[in-house]
Amino acid sequence: MAQFLQKIPGMSYPKGILIAIGGAEDKGAEERKHINTLNFSEEGILKKIVELASKKTRPIMEIITTASSIPEEVGRVYKQSFKRLGCSDIGHLRIFDRQQAESKKTMERLKRCNCIMFSGGDQLRLCSILGGTQFISILQERYEEEYFVIAGTSAGAAAMSATMISGPEETSYLKGGIQLSMGFGLMQNVIIDTHFDARGRFGRLAQAIATQPGQLGIGLDEDTAIIVERGILLKTIGSSSVVIIDGSNVKHNYIADLKSGMPISVADLKVHILSNSDTYNIETHEFKSVGTKAYQK
Repeated sequence: MAQFLQKIPGMSYPKGILIAIGGAEDKGAEERKHINTLNFSEEGILKKIVELASKKTRPIMEIITTASSIPEEVGRVYKQSFKRLGCSDIGHLRIFDRQQAESKKTMERLKRCNCIMFSGGDQLRLCSILGGTQFISILQERYEEEYFVIAGTSAGAAAMSATMISGPEETSYLKGGIQLSMGFGLMQNVIIDTHFDARGRFGRLAQAIATQPGQLGIGLDEDTAIIVERGILLKTIGSSSVVIIDGSNVKHNYIADLKSGMPISVADLKVHILSNSDTYNIETHEFKSVGTKAYQK
């Protein structure tokens, strides 16, 4: 992907890698929801996380299930899945309040690992517990200054951006039908939505971009992810699609003048649909597709 990155003078880019997953990723279970031409047990998202974490040294991973309502079960499933993929040094970092996020033990484990995996669940819970803590400060610093891998699925992906959608579940073309709050700020100028096609969330992401047209909307479907290099170059992996909603050239948008509950009206939103191996540059708004080559054996 390096040839697709054009350095802007004076601009500093993160050295770390982000993997934002739309949820319901293949964990190697016998029965899989998605059936397609790719073997995602062997070529899936979790395997890619291990490969990226292993690029410069052996992978040392921590699973964070703060967002989940069943943290122990989720942590156990991820540990088993990553162990099957060859990652032997993997822990479940239990952070359920802000005191735990600031504890000496948590800081030591964060500084030791080279890969973090945020589980799904409730992104508002995740950010209300971790947001503004020393944990996030160190995470951001390592992502900016080191080759450090941060993966997140569902809520863990949505929380990566500076502005995130925190609810409600339903799609909405009516003003006031979405709620925005602060994320971790690992990615700037984007809003990420997950379970995108499976839960019909185009309207909710479109309204988020109508509200903040300077942002770029990224809709991640299930068992699909983006790998983010230098904070700006997205590469799609997985069994479904990624939708990009670009509001930078909107010419008609009266959402500020509407009363709550009225249907929104927006013109000239630009939409891209990316599938496996397609890339998109956030800075240049350039989309590149590999076509059917990604599916040829």
